[in-house]
Amino acid sequence: MGIVLPRAIRRLAAVIAGAGAAGCATLGGLAALVQPPRFTTVPDRPAELRLLGSGSGPLGGAGVRLWARVENPNPFGLTLSTLTGSLLLESGRSGDWPRAATLDLPLGLPLAARQQTEIPIDLTVSFSDLPELADIARRAINGSTVPYRLEGTVGVDAGSLGRPTFGPLTLLTGEMRIRR
Repeated sequence: MGIVLPRAIRRLAAVIAGAGAAGCATLGGLAALVQPPRFTTVPDRPAELRLLGSGSGPLGGAGVRLWARVENPNPFGLTLSTLTGSLLLESGRSGDWPRAATLDLPLGLPLAARQQTEIPIDLTVSFSDLPELADIARRAINGSTVPYRLEGTVGVDAGSLGRPTFGPLTLLTGEMRIRR
């Protein structure tokens, strides 16, 4: 039995050394151990659409606030370092999902192991940049809900496990109402 243990230890050391060498060559090795943060809408904090005056463009625009619950599913802490993506709003007329706004946030939000936190995501939509959003503006003014999707890429800093990026992912979906 004394002979089996050293052989098993040598094999284990070889596997660890191989994984460490692969991890040094690319982030794929250890970064593959990191799970992406999970994003969900916050049920008691609905998404808001606020119509803005002409200061946000010749045709006006809208301010959008989405509330996200961000959860770190990993058994170790990490920092949510970047969030990039697009806000898509459903066009009732065509069934398309035109891009209404882009998102590029450096966050630096620390998340402890298995911790969750709620964050606001604020965006501005200019109607002059996106004529296909006219139908969406009419629906919002009339009090209808506007379905949305937030699609994007998430970057994390996991310390010695690397800085992996996840996505593109659908981060949030839901409906928003105009806030008067």
